[in-house]
Amino acid sequence: MLKRMILMLIGTALLFGLIFGYKAVGNHFMNQFFDNMPTPPATITANEVVRDRWVDSIPTIGNFRPVNGAMIPAQIDGEIKSIRFNNGDIVEQGQVLFILDDRVEQAERERLAAALAIAETEAARLEPLFARQEVSESELRRQQSQVAQARAALAMQDAMIERKTIRAPFSGVAGLRLVNLGQYVTPGSELVSIQSFDPIYLNFTLPERFLSDIVRGQTISAEVDAYPSERFSGEIRAIEPSVRESTRTIQIQAQFENPEQKLRAGMFARVRIDSEEARDVLMIPRTAIQFNPFGNIVFMIEEEGDELIVQQRLVRTGQSRGDMVEITEGLEEGDRVASSGLLKLRNGAVVKINDDPELQPATSTDPQPANR
Repeated sequence: MLKRMILMLIGTALLFGLIFGYKAVGNHFMNQFFDNMPTPPATITANEVVRDRWVDSIPTIGNFRPVNGAMIPAQIDGEIKSIRFNNGDIVEQGQVLFILDDRVEQAERERLAAALAIAETEAARLEPLFARQEVSESELRRQQSQVAQARAALAMQDAMIERKTIRAPFSGVAGLRLVNLGQYVTPGSELVSIQSFDPIYLNFTLPERFLSDIVRGQTISAEVDAYPSERFSGEIRAIEPSVRESTRTIQIQAQFENPEQKLRAGMFARVRIDSEEARDVLMIPRTAIQFNPFGNIVFMIEEEGDELIVQQRLVRTGQSRGDMVEITEGLEEGDRVASSGLLKLRNGAVVKINDDPELQPATSTDPQPANR
């Protein structure tokens, strides 16, 4: 019995030994296969480092402001008798906008005019009498003073009547009126806003480090969302003489001609200030660069026998312009770099270049949206 059990144990041990031995041999040959299996080449796109001429520009944002813009108030109380414009009309300087009821003031003017006529008549009567020394000089002077007072009272009444007629202080576009016919207004009541849009101001700020790059008379360009396919040109007219201590920025004002009045007060604008001289730059697509905290990396394509391999290269980048990035250090004109598929690359990796035009990265320095 004991002998049989010993034989069974020996047989079981041999069986398990054969099983584990088989698996060990299989794993050994499998690991050798994978270790020696050739890595398939990574498919990438490639671009050469090219030279271009760039005009340095300073980007910023701003808001348009009217050269003249005001809410027109009532200067005197009264009932609105007439409205002489329509909402949104282009009005000229001096054009009548509102007329207030002035019947009481006109009646008072007639009384004052009559009083002035009487005073002038009496003064004219006293002058020859004074010449014949039939009246005293003080009496004549008193009457002449009454003439002056009557004339001043009439002029004051005329000014009051004039204020009953409300005119446009400058040419511009009238907004939506805030009062109606027959409405009684008091001094300071808001009637309508007028905005002058041609020309129009653009206010924006720049960091103080750009102060030496801007001068009065310099040309700038601006884009607005309302007209995405247009770029408007203006001229710097004023530079704030002091720097804001809280933000370290300077306030700048430019003027834009606006004959079609496309630009309106309050519009948001993307501003670009170009330098006068262009410079040579080396550039590659943005997709060819791995941006890392320790530095920016590209994969250079090199020939090794019949194969193409990639090697990492640390580069220094400059300005960006659309889909392209300036390279200031690390590459030369004509160098080829991988421009897609960077995540699957490593030093010495074998690559294959896909030349399908539809798969190539964008390389425009001034890309435009598809709806333009």
